[in-house]
Amino acid sequence: MRIALIGRTEILYETAQALIGYGHSIVIIITAKEAPEYSKTSSDFALLAKELKIPFASSHKIECFRNDLIETKPEIGISMNYTGIISQSIIDLFKFGILNAHGGDLPRYRGNACQAWAIINGEKKIGLCIHKMIGEEIDSGDIIARDFLDISDQTKIADVWHWMQKKVPLLFKEALKKLEINCEYVLETQSKSPKKVLRCYPRRPEDGLINWRLSSVEILRLINASSEPFSGAYCQFEAEKIIIWDASLIDEQEIFFAVPGQITFLGDGFIEVACGAGKLRVNSIEIGNYRGDPRKIIKSIRSRFV
Repeated sequence: MRIALIGRTEILYETAQALIGYGHSIVIIITAKEAPEYSKTSSDFALLAKELKIPFASSHKIECFRNDLIETKPEIGISMNYTGIISQSIIDLFKFGILNAHGGDLPRYRGNACQAWAIINGEKKIGLCIHKMIGEEIDSGDIIARDFLDISDQTKIADVWHWMQKKVPLLFKEALKKLEINCEYVLETQSKSPKKVLRCYPRRPEDGLINWRLSSVEILRLINASSEPFSGAYCQFEAEKIIIWDASLIDEQEIFFAVPGQITFLGDGFIEVACGAGKLRVNSIEIGNYRGDPRKIIKSIRSRFV
């Protein structure tokens, strides 16, 4: 198929290369300014377009490139993490419409930061859907392909991203094959009932602030949802910001009194911290220019995180 690549992220960049390998043609690339956590920038997409000798644009206003879309005659759009609103009149330029890759179990987990919210909410799995876009709507439209990743309280956001890097190109390949055989193919029609939709809103770096009065499980989920490629969950230690990159639950039956955030044990390469319920083992921190073993910074069980 002749494809218009629309969106951002290294996952979409790698998907473009994979689709070319599968025998499809990228005929135009429309991207937008990258987020800080992305390893591929708009410049990378520009270089790819140059290599392919195709038109390139970087803007969240896709309407400005209507003529380019008409001239390059793509049959289908492949989208992921595009920042602009796409109108139905643009979608209608494509014979097969525009397909979007979304990391959520649609119609649940529509919107932003869905994988992080799923980890924070203690979900048992995260969905990944390829769906047809509907103009000016968010993550609605018929689902063409879908897969799931089983997760636990040990799953970090990077684990989900690595899984998506492998799965997104394969699901797009599957979706294109289904539509080539039957242009009306639908795996599942999304429910339009508001009661079945779960809408997620953006998360910001400051949302990673740890409240030690929460349970150890809740804090661990926040740490895992905020970890790389994001800026990390954090608190204060002796008036300095300290980021917790890796932690784990402690399986112990000790009955104790402690102010939440109290350091309760200094181990070999780790420390333990009292939470509102239970304790958390902290395995890796960052403070100032140092990153690594928390024991090199935390020297006393009289210390506290706040």
